[in-house]
Amino acid sequence: MTTDPFRPFETNLDRETALRLVQEATAGADDGELFLERRKSEMLAFDDGRLRTASFDASEGFGLRAVRGETAGYAHSTTIDEHSLARAVATARLAVGDGGGIMAPGPKSTNRRLYSDADPMLAATFPAKIDVLREIDAFARGLDPRVVQVSANLAASHQEVVILRPDGQLVTDTRPMARLNVSVIVEQGGRRESGSAGGGGRTDLSGLIRRETWEAQVREALRIALVNLDAEAAPAGVMDVVLGPGWPGILLHEAVGHGLEGDFNRKGSSAFAGLMGQQVAAKGVTVLDDGTIPDRRGSITVDDEGTPSGKNVLIEDGILVGYMQDRQNARLMGVDPTGNGRRESYAHIPMPRMTNTYMLGGSADPASLVADLKDGIYAVGFGGGQVDITNGKFVFSCTEAYRVKNGVIGAPVKGATLIGDGATAMKQIRGIGNDMALDPGIGNCGKAGQWVPVGVGQPSLLIGGLTVGGAAA
Repeated sequence: MTTDPFRPFETNLDRETALRLVQEATAGADDGELFLERRKSEMLAFDDGRLRTASFDASEGFGLRAVRGETAGYAHSTTIDEHSLARAVATARLAVGDGGGIMAPGPKSTNRRLYSDADPMLAATFPAKIDVLREIDAFARGLDPRVVQVSANLAASHQEVVILRPDGQLVTDTRPMARLNVSVIVEQGGRRESGSAGGGGRTDLSGLIRRETWEAQVREALRIALVNLDAEAAPAGVMDVVLGPGWPGILLHEAVGHGLEGDFNRKGSSAFAGLMGQQVAAKGVTVLDDGTIPDRRGSITVDDEGTPSGKNVLIEDGILVGYMQDRQNARLMGVDPTGNGRRESYAHIPMPRMTNTYMLGGSADPASLVADLKDGIYAVGFGGGQVDITNGKFVFSCTEAYRVKNGVIGAPVKGATLIGDGATAMKQIRGIGNDMALDPGIGNCGKAGQWVPVGVGQPSLLIGGLTVGGAAA
């Protein structure tokens, strides 16, 4: 994003030395870069009336990569200096072999700014943050006498990234992140249930610690807990399901999103491999991955290879039209990078990853989708889930769901799991609501041992024939 003088990070490694060693590492390679990172993070956890955890972490380091064909050589170190970088060159060059590669052109530059570069941790003093957490605890307990435990977490981080390419191109990005989470446990008649709520994004903490913000989260967490307190055992069987808007898009993320990442499709291991241009979802289904939404948790001005993030259409009106690509897989598949090359830190190699993945809204009134359910489940909230990329089969647990009979929402149900496969579920969408919403900023995504922040979203959806796991009738 800038061509300012090289300052990684006020150490004794100058730009000329760094560039010489990057060029040495990538001579005869197809691609490669030096990725430097400095990160600070803070987390405060207030649990059961007291401050349980107060942590601060600071780290910095570099990762050096050389790519030749399908092979990548990667070395990283926590020490940013000429000696460490010179040692990394030998490791990175193991992927190059005898060379013969043609260096790929660098990414396009951008002056776009999707978020502030200010440190979010400086938006409030340490005592002020503790006071907010203490107020959250007291407020939650005062709302309902059935509240027996309250947990509240404040977290923030500040990441500085510098990417130096063999041609001398320099790309920088400074990424803030902040998040507030509240969890409430209620008890009645010897039964305990929990509810949680949270939110955040690439902003500072000031908006999250406003009273109106955290009060709304506390009330939402308590509402979910009280709903679950009255929940009945979930039914089991094949039935129609209506998914609520926003966070339920995590099912879309897992069941479809991962299957549309470039590496899985290049290797033929995705359930969507070889289906480009074919109908993979019901008519009206359009899915995007968009890293360009300002201040969103999953947004990135540039990815971790220096490519500007994009608003990429993956499925259009049910037709598969695109995959998410990093530079290596895009080159091997003969397409352009899409700005989805992401890594957890300097100690990790980049790979195709999602940013903010969501489905566009339709024209149906959400209430009409529920009214069309004869005997099914209305799922509003989700917890953990798993997916097998090779066949798209998924299992998701519901944190808030209701039984619906003859279009009428009945009792909440507990222990419901949704089971199916992404390709089939997308083709069985029978109704798309006009209420598309993004999640509140709470998503993390794991792949190959790496975690990155992401966003999800969708409108209300009516999906036919999902398997619901619960208690047998």
